[in-house]
Amino acid sequence: MKIITKSSVSLLGLCQKILLLGLFAIGFTSCNNKEETKEGASLEPLAYTLYTENSELFVEFKPLIVGETSKFAAHFTVLGENFKALTDAKITVSLIIADKGIKQSVDAPSSPGIFRLALNPKTAGTGTLVFDIQTKNFTNKITIENVIVYPDEKTALAKQPEHAESGDISYLKEQAWKVEFANQAIKKQTFNDVIKTSGQILSAPGDEIIVTAKASGVVVFSGKNTIVGSAVNAGNSLFTITGGDMTESNIDASVKDAKANYLKAKADYERSKLLVTDKIVSEKDHQQVKLQFDNARNAYNTVSKNYSSKGQNVLSPMSGFVKNVLVTEGQFVPSGTPLATISKNKKLLVQANVSQNYFSRLSSITSANFKTPQNEVVYNTAALNGRIVSYGKSASASTPFIPVTFEIDNAGQLVSGSIIEIYLKSSAIADALVVPVSALIEEQGIFYVYVQTGGESFQKREVKLGASDGLNVQVIEGISENERVVTKGGYQIKLSSASGALPAHGHEH
Repeated sequence: MKIITKSSVSLLGLCQKILLLGLFAIGFTSCNNKEETKEGASLEPLAYTLYTENSELFVEFKPLIVGETSKFAAHFTVLGENFKALTDAKITVSLIIADKGIKQSVDAPSSPGIFRLALNPKTAGTGTLVFDIQTKNFTNKITIENVIVYPDEKTALAKQPEHAESGDISYLKEQAWKVEFANQAIKKQTFNDVIKTSGQILSAPGDEIIVTAKASGVVVFSGKNTIVGSAVNAGNSLFTITGGDMTESNIDASVKDAKANYLKAKADYERSKLLVTDKIVSEKDHQQVKLQFDNARNAYNTVSKNYSSKGQNVLSPMSGFVKNVLVTEGQFVPSGTPLATISKNKKLLVQANVSQNYFSRLSSITSANFKTPQNEVVYNTAALNGRIVSYGKSASASTPFIPVTFEIDNAGQLVSGSIIEIYLKSSAIADALVVPVSALIEEQGIFYVYVQTGGESFQKREVKLGASDGLNVQVIEGISENERVVTKGGYQIKLSSASGALPAHGHEH
């Protein structure tokens, strides 16, 4: 059994006191450290992103405090087909509190698109920040309401919200300005249900004509007018049909024979006119001679039309271009043989081949978009002064498809015979959320878009798609109205987020 003496008790008490003092010291030090941490906290910058018809403002600045200068990094973007940095403008920022204000102006950016401004508030309270933009092309006023000016930094720190990680993708303005980049606010609109199919561009009736041989003989080309694609005017010579050394069906011999017959018939007719006057021949015989003369004259005029010593000229019946040549030089052709096709190429037919499953919807089709495999340009029948000509009422034995045909003006880039993708627009879809096809990013059959959540922050959203007309596509799930979706530059954001590297940021706070 262990015995505790008085001296050992005193020693134990002393140790306990030392331990308590140590714990107290640690606790005191810990409290002081917490207080120091709170006092050493820094103010997080504020950020706003606002739009006008012509421009976008993304501005960052530290909370406004009386007597302290707050620096503004104001990023100005000129909106358009591609968003670009504003490089030539005068920018004025004003802070207005209770009808009193301060302001500062700069006449040029510190770097393309970034204007450095600063304000030193004199009065605490809630005010309004106003950015005035003056350029050669437009003027804008952008207002930020309910901006708080704090009396001191301690108050600003106390009111500062907790910072939370959003997980958004960062893509700087300096990056976006260097590439093709754009975004747009998504609005509900009327869209059309779409039937996607294939089809062909055809020549319109009366817009194309086949040139044929008017006599039998050997084909001789008439220079550059017989080159496919060359422009021709009405009356231009395309071919010459010559007899050459042919012993049969010789145009030269035919013309000579026709001329001889015509001259003989003419002489007989002139003599008959004299004889019938003197009652030497009957009126009946005279009329027979006249008929032979008329027939001989018509035959000669027909074979000798456009005939020269070189042969019979084949002329273009209308202005246009040579679509194709159907014979080769030196080829013998019988009369009536097709020689070439001349096309005006002003009117075309767009013919869609529609599955029988959509027969009940054909009557609701009003217009169509289409594109050729050669490029990504999407044409619209309405924009080409197009109209629906007809839609089939039944399928034929040779094809299970029902034709739907539009007539359009040729914009100059379309070629008859081209195979095309067609998006037939039928019944209307009300209040549809629609994004351009260029906004879509596809990954293994799943589609995404990038939604701008702030000036330089983006979210990758999976979307469920509906109808597409080749230019725009309906989004059923994934985005909400008024959210801004990246329509150009989505792949650059994807590549930037995959690399994990950002350029040096020049913003000041």
